[in-house]
Amino acid sequence: MQATVETFDQSSVSGSVLTDEGERLEFGHAAIEDGHLRHVRPGQRVHIDLDSEGTVAGLRIF
Repeated sequence: MQATVETFDQSSVSGSVLTDEGERLEFGHAAIEDGHLRHVRPGQRVHIDLDSEGTVAGLRIF
């Protein structure tokens, strides 16, 4: 699924994305680590992986 980073807090390594379908989803440090990222920035386009509960499990940069 594709999304745009809406917010990112470097100190907590968490934030939110806005999916192309208009849904706002929160993510935590585990999603950043899964994509082997150190940080993302608001406005950045990403691919997100959701777990079985619909929460963001991973973020990858295009």
